[in-house]
Amino acid sequence: MKKAVTKLMSEFYELKVEQLMDKKMWDLPMIKRDDTINHVLSILDGKSHVWVVNDLKEKQLVGVITRHDVLQILAPPRTYYPMFGFPRFYHHGTIGKAEDIMTHDPITCQGDEKIIDVLLKMIRHRIRRLAVVKDGKIEGEITLRHLIHKYYKATQYHPIVEKDND
Repeated sequence: MKKAVTKLMSEFYELKVEQLMDKKMWDLPMIKRDDTINHVLSILDGKSHVWVVNDLKEKQLVGVITRHDVLQILAPPRTYYPMFGFPRFYHHGTIGKAEDIMTHDPITCQGDEKIIDVLLKMIRHRIRRLAVVKDGKIEGEITLRHLIHKYYKATQYHPIVEKDND
């Protein structure tokens, strides 16, 4: 049994991001940098994050907003906000734009990277999701939740990589 788990783990680590990433662009939480904070909140009501792009057609990635980032607008005034790791300015309420609260230059990966490298990035940067980019444009995402799901299915004797039905 231990040998099988070791073999499965080795195979999982060697897979490429493009084999496991979420490619459903229609379902990817994405907004423009100049969208309102109210729009951000409406998305974060159902998603854990939203990718910020220059233009929805071009999809040039410029940032990410997570539920944690919203602490700076929900925290009461006079909260010692550096404890959240935010910059010195403080946005209270929903006045402003997505770019005002986003994390600039998010950590990303490319489709040809190995899963082990993605996991190491997640650990090193203490993040749970990476945008998959090509030439700076978002092509999809890979999340820790997604990786857990794929690995668990593989432990239940399902294929890790789904076969394309052409």
